[in-house]
Amino acid sequence: MSAAAAPHPHASPAVLPILAVIAGIATFSAMDATIKGAGLAIGVYTALLLRNLFGTILTLPLWLMAGRPLPSRGVLKVHALRAAITSAMAALFFYGLVRIPMAEGIAISFVSPIIALYFAALLLGEKIRPRAVVASLLGICGVLVIAAGRFGSGAYSGQTIEGTAAILLSAVFYAINLVLQRKQALLARPVEIAQFQNLLVTLIFLVFSPWLAVMPDRHSLLLVLAGAALATAALLFLSWGYARAETQVLLPIEYTGFFWAALLGWLMFGERLDLATVAGTILIVIGCWTGARNAKIES
Repeated sequence: MSAAAAPHPHASPAVLPILAVIAGIATFSAMDATIKGAGLAIGVYTALLLRNLFGTILTLPLWLMAGRPLPSRGVLKVHALRAAITSAMAALFFYGLVRIPMAEGIAISFVSPIIALYFAALLLGEKIRPRAVVASLLGICGVLVIAAGRFGSGAYSGQTIEGTAAILLSAVFYAINLVLQRKQALLARPVEIAQFQNLLVTLIFLVFSPWLAVMPDRHSLLLVLAGAALATAALLFLSWGYARAETQVLLPIEYTGFFWAALLGWLMFGERLDLATVAGTILIVIGCWTGARNAKIES
């Protein structure tokens, strides 16, 4: 075997975090589909409450086998902050997703990395460079193209407008989540993150149960249980991957979610993919890539 053909000794470890994040995005997309199905049947609130409750139960044995790791007060604050942001993000996202097609909802949510650039400037003091502004404009144009395709065809309603607005607002919370995700992954192990994330989000949702909870049927329970298993697996994959590679390296993998959303939306809900959604998604992805090129690579 020639020297040129010999594998690089560090190639495999470098690829593993990328594969973990790809697996995480795929399983999260499958979770989106199952929770959308449950949300259409029993409401978004009950579906999310049960998903996180089941997730807490599913991760408990893993947490016990890992030696019951407990976070310090400082790390617990990070867990609690991300749980609060995740609760708002998930509620808004699935409120929107039951009102518009999956591929369209995922495409709109792709503006999160662009928004994250501005949160990095606000929270971390990073300078906003011209490329970030260009990225923002491309992202806005992409969302407008998607909206124009929907509204121009006449395939819109009050629910469509509500759904689009909810997912845009969810994208803001997801942008904050992206900033916190890397910090959390460096402070705690994946099993600890999964356990406390599920537990704290469950406690947050339980506060509203007297007013919003409904009794689920058997089919909805099965969908939610599948969603909880998928969400837990995705959280473990992503936590493991983000702890071993920089956010700027892994962030572009988020865009593979569009493929999974389009496929699952077609298979499970008969949703069709239109040209405007594809064109708008391309603009948003180009914008995100432009913004990512603005990031500095750490040595």
